[in-house]
Amino acid sequence: MADSSFDIVSKVERQEVDNALNQAAKEISQRYDFKGTGASISWSGEKILMEASGEERVKAILDVFETKLVKRGISLKALDAGEPQLSGKEYKIFASIEEGISQDNAKKVAKIIRDEGPKGVKAQVQGDELRVSSKSRDDLQAVQALLKGQDFDFALQFVNYR
Repeated sequence: MADSSFDIVSKVERQEVDNALNQAAKEISQRYDFKGTGASISWSGEKILMEASGEERVKAILDVFETKLVKRGISLKALDAGEPQLSGKEYKIFASIEEGISQDNAKKVAKIIRDEGPKGVKAQVQGDELRVSSKSRDDLQAVQALLKGQDFDFALQFVNYR
């Protein structure tokens, strides 16, 4: 019988991020506490730009955006938001969406699978993802449960289970 396998990836659905951003922008335009503060959130190239007249306001915009991301099922570990910066009279926060598993992080995950996972499970790094294979599907499910129990500083999804 052929080996069963699945891939561990760190991907974010761009459309879902876009929807969350649009919902946040709509809420910011309608909320009373943001009236007259120049509060806005929008795409700026590949980054997300949040602007407001005060530091607390711009942090509140970030909070609204994070809430919308969570409601859309996007892990906040994929959001890399900077600190508020004063630019003229406005405060700005630039945030980016992190995708892909770095080589170092992939090696950490592979080491955890090797050390703590069931015997006979193989993990190999393939670009920005990790392929996990085994003869037993039960072992693969045990690896998924093991990784879900870990607290990584990046988002993980399991795809291509076969």
